[in-house]
Amino acid sequence: MLHQGERAIRRRAGLTIDGGPGVGATIPPVAAEFLGRQRLVVIAAADENGAAWAGVLTGPPGFTTAPDDRTVVIDRLPEAGDPLAGRFDTEQDIGMLMIEPAGRKRMRVNGRARSRGNRLVVHTEQVYSNCPKYIQTRAHAADLPSTRRSAVVTGDLTTGQQRWIAAADTFFIGTYAAGHGADASHRGGNPGFVTVTGPRRLTWPDYAGNAMYMTLGNLQLQPRCGLLFLDWEHGHTLHVTGRARIDWDPGRAGAVPGAQRLIDFDVEQVVQIAGGIPQRWSFGQYSRFNPA
Repeated sequence: MLHQGERAIRRRAGLTIDGGPGVGATIPPVAAEFLGRQRLVVIAAADENGAAWAGVLTGPPGFTTAPDDRTVVIDRLPEAGDPLAGRFDTEQDIGMLMIEPAGRKRMRVNGRARSRGNRLVVHTEQVYSNCPKYIQTRAHAADLPSTRRSAVVTGDLTTGQQRWIAAADTFFIGTYAAGHGADASHRGGNPGFVTVTGPRRLTWPDYAGNAMYMTLGNLQLQPRCGLLFLDWEHGHTLHVTGRARIDWDPGRAGAVPGAQRLIDFDVEQVVQIAGGIPQRWSFGQYSRFNPA
């Protein structure tokens, strides 16, 4: 069932309002098998002040399971310093993205989550898969002893963080809309597809995708969103929260290869965690769908 933000985006994009994607609430057996293989889960939620954040939970295959067709259990919780640490002590909306970079496969699960001991238990409300577009292949290379350090929190992007983002070929975005839940999604392109115009402003293109418009639909209702950039080789994580604006100007989008529209993002807070994840991933190939 499309919410009003998704319907508005589909209408603006020239699509039928009633032709939304098929999204179920239950976890099919093939999906349960897929999530059980994963080593990395991106999560999205709002904090107590309403700021949206994207985070990441990692573990060996099997750390995420589906004990029944409406439940996902993750044997991890956000750690100290993570923007979402402690957030699931009470039940909250959550968006999750399980991604398998080596096979360019991804699955999204949205629902309600609460911590139980050292586990995160999610009651599913939306379960669906996405196409492989814009996913760069990466292979899991190692799990190293934790070198996690204290989080460094700033109000804007340092010069080093700006370089990190400008060189990125992948990031993850977390959105939410009151009454409609949270969502975590993937964005990819060739290095430089995210434009850094200053310590508090980013812009990226919205490429042709699944035409689900769940991310943009949420942004239509609630501009607050969170971005996650991973340093795949060294395990560092960069979390950025702020507000996004959809620019439908065809002239501006036409100057960016492959862009259907542009997203402008104003930075409000930045959290960098050195050694945020113990995993290391080696780069493989860029997606053939990435605009040149």
